[in-house]
Amino acid sequence: MPSRMESSPASRSQSFDLPQRLPMIVLDDCYHFPGCHLPLFIFEERYRLMLDHALRADRMFCVGVRSGKGDEVLPVVTAGLIRASVKNPDGTSQVVLSGLERMRITGWEQTEPFRIAEVAPFETKAAPVENLKMLKARALDLLPVPTNDSCDSIRQLHDCLEQMDDLEIVCDIIAFHFVRRKAVLRSILEEACPQRRFERLVADMGKTKA
Repeated sequence: MPSRMESSPASRSQSFDLPQRLPMIVLDDCYHFPGCHLPLFIFEERYRLMLDHALRADRMFCVGVRSGKGDEVLPVVTAGLIRASVKNPDGTSQVVLSGLERMRITGWEQTEPFRIAEVAPFETKAAPVENLKMLKARALDLLPVPTNDSCDSIRQLHDCLEQMDDLEIVCDIIAFHFVRRKAVLRSILEEACPQRRFERLVADMGKTKA
């Protein structure tokens, strides 16, 4: 199974034609979000095959999260674009997966030797922009206080997010980096209303900071 390494924020500044099928890595409690870079270490044979398949096709795959019921995975994933892939002499690979858009799993093209999910666009509900702006400001206020070790990175992240116009992506990036409760991450990923995503984010960050 691939293991997750550290991650960094990304900007969803380009438009991509989203596929109708996505190869998948299945992990426990690894929630990938749009706008976020997820470094992965690929070492299992089936996922080496999956990576080769994705690189030959459209350079996209997704991370599925186990639902806890047998082999089932949660119904919402993030389509990811392979930004970098370096193959090691032993056949393992270092990959950076950049989150593009939420997608909903509608079926399976195959399950062996690796999964390929049939997917459809995830429908997002409209939300008042002014409400989202207020919630964004609140979430930025709740970011961790910089320490000697993290002061530059926290300040840079704060400044970058403050200038971003894509409010949904701001919520996703903050959730990806600062929410630790898996149930909250799942609810934010699967929520169709951006305002409710922000409200859950702010509520969780407020508990953490209290």
